[in-house]
Amino acid sequence: MSNKPTTNPHRRSFLRSFIRWLVIGVVLLWSLAALILVAARWIDPPTTAVHIERRVQAWIRHAPYSERYKFIPLGQISADLQHAVIAAEDARFYQHHGFDWHEIQIAAEGDLQGDRTRGASTITEQLVKNLFFGTGRSIFRKGAEVTLVPVAEFVLGKRRILEIYLNVVEWGPGIYGAESASRYYDETAARNIGREQAARLAAILPAPLTRRPERMNSYSAIILGRMGQRGW
Repeated sequence: MSNKPTTNPHRRSFLRSFIRWLVIGVVLLWSLAALILVAARWIDPPTTAVHIERRVQAWIRHAPYSERYKFIPLGQISADLQHAVIAAEDARFYQHHGFDWHEIQIAAEGDLQGDRTRGASTITEQLVKNLFFGTGRSIFRKGAEVTLVPVAEFVLGKRRILEIYLNVVEWGPGIYGAESASRYYDETAARNIGREQAARLAAILPAPLTRRPERMNSYSAIILGRMGQRGW
């Protein structure tokens, strides 16, 4: 008589059904995100995952929350501010197709040496993360992000990607977008921001909840240097 264990057929059927529906759910969610990116070519995002995340966090903590968010055309954002953000966040924005492999290599080498000093996320990657995934980190989120970045590059193009990013990115507690940041920190419209103001605003993007433009002397000087190297 055989003593080999037998697998419950009901369990096998349940696992197959679960995996099938899990795959279908993932595909549907990815398709929805891709469709949202297509729609974003013409429709300005009314909110993002980061905006929603901050509202939920404030609600959980019973903390007051006021959101400043106004979407404006790229032409109403000063060239200096556009250039400063590119210099600070993604210097090769116009050269790559969503992923900056040169920066990825530098970041990987820094990880191996235990001396990582810079990130490798492009503006396109950051936009996808802002729109769909919030501030959390996980291997699953990164995998989904990697598959959506080429879609964003293809359907939106560089100009629209930059326009959306500059309008939705977090610039402080409850402050989203270039217009809101310019009004809040410099009491002027985004179209009026000059080089030094732009560099200081760009300098707070890596840590918008804790940094303030007036404290960014060193980093803003670096950003201004990068802008000068590119003739901006």
